[in-house]
Amino acid sequence: MNRVVITGIGCVTPLGIGKEALWKGVLAGKSTVRRIDRFDISGLKSQVAAAINNFDPLQYMDAKSARRLDRFSLFAVACGRMALDDAHLEIDRSDGVGTGTYIGSALGGVGNAEEEHTRLVQKGFAAVDKLIALSVFGGAGASNVSIAFGLKGPSLSNANSCASGTISIGEAFRLIRAGVVTTMLAGGSEAPLAPLCFGAFDLIGAMSTHNAEPEKASRPFDRERDGFVMGEGAAIFVLEERGQALKRGVPIYGEIRGYGVTSDAHHMTIPLPDGTQSGRALQVALDDAHVAPEEIDYINAHGSSTPLNDKTETIALKRVFGSRAFKIPISATKALHGHALGASGAIELAIGLLAMQRDFIPPTANLETPDPECDLDYVPKRGRTCKIRHMLTHSFGFGGSNAALVVRSNED
Repeated sequence: MNRVVITGIGCVTPLGIGKEALWKGVLAGKSTVRRIDRFDISGLKSQVAAAINNFDPLQYMDAKSARRLDRFSLFAVACGRMALDDAHLEIDRSDGVGTGTYIGSALGGVGNAEEEHTRLVQKGFAAVDKLIALSVFGGAGASNVSIAFGLKGPSLSNANSCASGTISIGEAFRLIRAGVVTTMLAGGSEAPLAPLCFGAFDLIGAMSTHNAEPEKASRPFDRERDGFVMGEGAAIFVLEERGQALKRGVPIYGEIRGYGVTSDAHHMTIPLPDGTQSGRALQVALDDAHVAPEEIDYINAHGSSTPLNDKTETIALKRVFGSRAFKIPISATKALHGHALGASGAIELAIGLLAMQRDFIPPTANLETPDPECDLDYVPKRGRTCKIRHMLTHSFGFGGSNAALVVRSNED
């Protein structure tokens, strides 16, 4: 089986655009959550989000493409460009068959569809964007990345809710490991900050109503947490067969060693309380990597800041790691950049790779009053210096989707 490494990172996040800006934002430790100003929030219980306000697509594509694509595809193409540049990789458009793309998104272009529906209702069909059919489907992000860079390998996507990005990376890893392709652009992209997209989660009471102090609304593993805070963004990686990367002589961020994916098969929004299947995803990833629990130096948690998810995640970690669970530093960064649904796992992998490269574990911000039922080392408030050889990162999503990746530093 082929070994798979990561050689490029592209990211668009509320903390910053590009890997260095992202890391600078992580180190600053300041939440990007603010009161929503993009649409009317009257009548909504939750009124805060983590938005991206300084994104200029013209830095990554021509004006025609920027006009044609919706926001989630714009994010994806921009991240693809950054990742390829970071990996010093040029795709031969006359060939390109050895490179594919796998990009997850929980909602795809639904936010754009909302805008066009409003035009339909207000002004009739003549006002609707003629290209709407090409932007709303979930695979548009992957398709647009393939077209933008001439990738003729598999063009794939998934909509496994908040586990989408992690699943995309894991499945891309499998394709390279099996020898189907040598290179994949993989990750997640999400642009859900539109009235109905946002309101749908508000209706089911999933989001924080801590509106008075937006920057403290997302508080993973804290006793006062009351729901997640929606964000937007994307992260895409260049995954390569290790031999190819070594031959090219490019820097390697880390090697994906294992991947696990399971389903709770229990409920659309409530995680299986005993954590058996979320824990099994972690165990499958460890077994796939041939890495023992005691070899994990850092865990990048899902940490959504919802009462049930954070509690269940803690239970799952204890199931897999036993008493060692209390000794592993674990951090959740959504308090800083919000929960970008299907892109979150990819954004968090980017942060984890940078943490591994720079020997620094980011903190879990806003963890001020620890929940007695979330009693692991969640690195509250301040980060810490730490050598990371093996990292575990995982994501959970609606419908009981669970996905995990084990990544090893580039020491071998």
